[in-house]
Amino acid sequence: MKIYLLGAANPETMRMILAIQRALPNQEFAFLDNDPAKQGTLFHGLPVVGGLDRVAELKGDDVRFVNLITGSTTTRYQTTCRIVEAGGQLGNFIHPSIDLTMTSMGTGNYLQEGVILQAEVSIGDNSSIHMGALIAHESHVGNSVFIAHGVSVSGCCEIGDGTFIGTNASILPRIRIGRWATIGAGAVVTKDVPDYAVVVGNPGKIIKSNPDSFQDGRVFK
Repeated sequence: MKIYLLGAANPETMRMILAIQRALPNQEFAFLDNDPAKQGTLFHGLPVVGGLDRVAELKGDDVRFVNLITGSTTTRYQTTCRIVEAGGQLGNFIHPSIDLTMTSMGTGNYLQEGVILQAEVSIGDNSSIHMGALIAHESHVGNSVFIAHGVSVSGCCEIGDGTFIGTNASILPRIRIGRWATIGAGAVVTKDVPDYAVVVGNPGKIIKSNPDSFQDGRVFK
């Protein structure tokens, strides 16, 4: 299997690749990046073979694509949709130390080292969870979601499509966060959050709304 990773930016990606290759020595990786200055170069020894315009050429039965873009869930969603529209098959890029027992997820997901998924957690497609985040039992993470490092999502929560949750935010039990919401770094969410809301502070308060550009974060229509 050959995996193309979109986004040659974070050196931690190389550590994940090395960890995966220790478990799966024949797993091959290369990078895509839409920055012309990076194309044709090496990123920590691996080639950056081009941008999204090469997906249709590179696709194949033994090829998968994973989006590493996490700074914006909108950008992540739009670029992954372009991969799918070009015929690219998505794959998962998951640190091998993560225990996936009694969990379920779709495809196109990117989970870093130290993530804890408790029993009966489910994750949709095209979401990313960064190091040290905890998703507690029976919680559901939707499509095209980003959860930053150190976030704590308590049990029986629902994280809507396209939501961005900043570093060290805490979501209390049985909370529902709507689609395309933004939870600021360090926020403590104590009650349900409507679609498109921006929440900051402790306790979390809505300060504005995001544009309602998308109805959901599904990359497979």
